[in-house]
Amino acid sequence: MPRCAIGSADRAPDTIGWVTDTASNPDDPYLWLEEVTGEQSLAWVREHNQPTLDELTGGERFAELQASALEILDTDDRIPYVRRRGEHLYNYWRDATNTRGLWRRTTLESYRTDRPDWDVLIDLDAVAAAEDENWVWQGAAVLRPDHERALVSLSRGGADAAVVREFDLVSRTWVDPDGPERGFALPEEKSDVGWIDRDTIFVGTDFGPDADGVSSLTESGYPRIAKRWTRGTPLAEAQTVFAGERSDVAVQISHDATPGWERDFLVRAVDFFHQVTYEVRDGELIEIAVPDDAHTVIRHDWLFVLTRSDWTTGETTHPAGTLVVFDYPRFLAGEESSGRVLFAPDAHTSLQDVRATASHLVLVTLHDVQTEVHLLTLGDWARADLAGLPALATISVLDTDPDVGDEIFLSASSFTTPPTLLHGTTVDGVAPLKQSPAHFDADGISATQHFATSDDGTSVPYFVVKRDDVTDGPTLLYGYGGFENSMTPGYAAISARSWITRGGIYVIANIRGGGEYGPSWHTQALKAGRHLVFEDFSSVAKDLVTRGLTSPDRLAAQGGSNGGLLMGVMVTRYPELFGAIVCQVPLLDMKRYHLLLAGASWVAEYGNPDDPAEWEFLSTYSPYQRIVAGARYPDLLMTTSTRDDRVHPGHARKFTARMEELGHRVRYYENIEGGHGGAADNKQSAFKSALAYEFLRQTVGSRSTQG
Repeated sequence: MPRCAIGSADRAPDTIGWVTDTASNPDDPYLWLEEVTGEQSLAWVREHNQPTLDELTGGERFAELQASALEILDTDDRIPYVRRRGEHLYNYWRDATNTRGLWRRTTLESYRTDRPDWDVLIDLDAVAAAEDENWVWQGAAVLRPDHERALVSLSRGGADAAVVREFDLVSRTWVDPDGPERGFALPEEKSDVGWIDRDTIFVGTDFGPDADGVSSLTESGYPRIAKRWTRGTPLAEAQTVFAGERSDVAVQISHDATPGWERDFLVRAVDFFHQVTYEVRDGELIEIAVPDDAHTVIRHDWLFVLTRSDWTTGETTHPAGTLVVFDYPRFLAGEESSGRVLFAPDAHTSLQDVRATASHLVLVTLHDVQTEVHLLTLGDWARADLAGLPALATISVLDTDPDVGDEIFLSASSFTTPPTLLHGTTVDGVAPLKQSPAHFDADGISATQHFATSDDGTSVPYFVVKRDDVTDGPTLLYGYGGFENSMTPGYAAISARSWITRGGIYVIANIRGGGEYGPSWHTQALKAGRHLVFEDFSSVAKDLVTRGLTSPDRLAAQGGSNGGLLMGVMVTRYPELFGAIVCQVPLLDMKRYHLLLAGASWVAEYGNPDDPAEWEFLSTYSPYQRIVAGARYPDLLMTTSTRDDRVHPGHARKFTARMEELGHRVRYYENIEGGHGGAADNKQSAFKSALAYEFLRQTVGSRSTQG
């Protein structure tokens, strides 16, 4: 299920002609700004974009920042990360020449060389030009095991909604849905597709209302019906496998093509963090009776369960964050209840990722937000070490294919060390295969870890990256704090060039709401516990000042999406702590967020504003409702994207309009394209980065040590 990526069937209209009567909505006179592409709304956007562009983009420094960021994003020397599909390694590549990108492949032998021989399958720039469409690559599902066909997803302008087309990897051509082979194709929707075999796929999409007028989408705007679709037949005749409830978030079905272990699995996501999982066998749904908030993986005859809350099974209670393995057939038959513990968390260590090769289970853990990697031999679960890993690096598993063998690709980096691609096997160990170039001189730049004490006494870690000769200076504090997303150290190329090497201090806060210390680090901050996120972040801000690294006038904060909500709260609840805020693609109106695009799917994270008891705690921090006249707010840069179909741009628009109404200045910029990431290509990404850093230089970066 996609994280923070679901839509709402009850969303505000996005077509021209829908304008709210503001006189009948005195509590929210800016509802008309929720009309995404309305003439009046877009006129407002353009009027607000221009002053921001005039102020921030005209100088030499902005041009330098943009060019520097674009050089990093476009460089041909960066690692072309790959995924194995059969005998080939696949890569999607964008650079200055191929701005939309190339989907291409090569062999491992060629990939080992400095200049691999790439076989280009799809040139998206050529496709976009031929079709006069602003296509953005969304991914491809390749048919196993012959790897001769793919289901390719393309979106207009970077939105989550995408068209799906079948592509022949042998002939390098699209399979025409009206041609002799009757290729699979879907119009622009938030669809879910997956191969069963060459002539059959599972599909979830907008099938239209049923005979009773009930939508085939959930209230979150995702498929609630899973169907089996046979090549050459109309989509309307696809066989229904399962239909969920409108109140569900989504229904997804997939085929496990592991040779000898072919199975079908269906997941009914009842909310963002709870789901019911079934095996579909001969048309029958067999429920896998694990906790509905647990993560499950089935490999051969092993059932792996990662708990997100305490789970008592048999006579054993497994704490949240525990990985347990069961004999899958015996578990289904009710003959095994206790399982075997493969990983148990402690106060400092959490499990972040689990992958399998043919012989091993690969466990990636965090110990006080620092990565460790462990191997367990499949079957006897003996512990082993993976040879060849660098010390003191953030390591992530990029790809394994247990059907092929024990091959593994990993990435290792730190704040100051460029990413290294490691390759090898879990049996023989790994070694560096490729390394990104250094984009800044890291000599004299250090990263240190510190701990702040939150309001309730909880120790909250954060990282500080700065030049060794900088004792205090303009500081940028970044945070997210939601959806169990962990903020781990990684190579800070653009931040270093744009900020750190120029004397700025860069900070990442590992606040609650994330997953740095396992599921409970997140679940503490759900719904009524959301205040912990804000208290943690504000405590880090205060600690930075107490340590003498900066002062409030020289301290800025930045965050996007859920982190944009965090920024909105910092503006309205903790304005005295910051001199500037960069708020990107944010949620800000928590009274209406569940009615806008993706919002309905996040009720399990934030709460339901239609429930008076839950609105009571939501109202204590909802930024849009908490703006007041006469307050001294930090300088604010607000950015969003018209094409964002996750977080509605109305949040940023309405907040800005309310701020201006009450006498506060906001620098506002809305990208007409870009989706939830805010940018559809490298040039837009570089522009967005330069805009933020130029704003920071003109605000906290221009103030004296005394503030």
